[in-house]
Amino acid sequence: MDSEHWRAVVTAAQDGDRRALDELVAGWLPLVYNIVGRALNGHADVDDVVQETMLRAVGNLGSLRDPDSFRSWLVAIAMRQIRDRARRKTPDRLEEAAASDFAELTVLRLQLEGQRREVAEAVRWLDGEDRQLLSLWWLEVAGELTRRELAAAVGVTRQHAAVRVQRMKERLETSRGIVRALDGACPGLREVTGRWDGRPDSVWRKRLARHIRGCGYCGGTREAVVPAERLLVGIALVPLPVGFTLSLAFGGKTAVAATSAGWSAKLLGALTKPAVAMTAGATIVAGGAYVVTQPPDAPPPRAAV
Repeated sequence: MDSEHWRAVVTAAQDGDRRALDELVAGWLPLVYNIVGRALNGHADVDDVVQETMLRAVGNLGSLRDPDSFRSWLVAIAMRQIRDRARRKTPDRLEEAAASDFAELTVLRLQLEGQRREVAEAVRWLDGEDRQLLSLWWLEVAGELTRRELAAAVGVTRQHAAVRVQRMKERLETSRGIVRALDGACPGLREVTGRWDGRPDSVWRKRLARHIRGCGYCGGTREAVVPAERLLVGIALVPLPVGFTLSLAFGGKTAVAATSAGWSAKLLGALTKPAVAMTAGATIVAGGAYVVTQPPDAPPPRAAV
């Protein structure tokens, strides 16, 4: 994204420009959705975490001192919300079924084939921390994030980030091997997976990896394996699902047209707080529902920079 353009948009939004804030939210929501979606693999909590991320970003925009750091600031907020969500959940709750498997969404919406599909499906076999890191690394190799931003979001040095990324990549390659093997017809593997319930996890990843290492059939491959980073370069962001749009259209006073439960209602509350540099009417589209506010007539305050 054009850094000079977004610097101007962030500055204008901090100064109370309602159209700029609309553009800022609409422009960066897909990035947040992809980070959270991959980190949580499409779990039902994705909507809530994206909501909280955007709420905090909008509500604290005035505290951002350097507009050039908006992207890294936003990504760091998203990662904090992901980690906070993990701390609030019990192990049983963390294993709840996903509302929509993000690996499958990636394959279908980006029409991935061959080894690109294999990489997307291998994500299912990674642990939560690895998926969080992968969600950032995927965007790094696709040109959406820098390594500095990745390290800042994880909260480590660039050197430590490099070590963690390398270890995650090794587990990803192991998982790719499992995806290939499961697509095959090895009789020994069918015997090993006889009691498997079909849900990828770290225990079965290690168990299947041991079989593959000792199996001539599963360990072989019919084509050269392309490194994951080469496969991910240039892959676009997964588009937002239908009904998962957030648009802020500002104009004159309007009345309440409808209300929406959940995150659109919470965002509505944040947008009408005096601390946010917006007081004119806001229309929010979220989950297919329109929420229209009727704020006071007072001119918007200038947000602190």
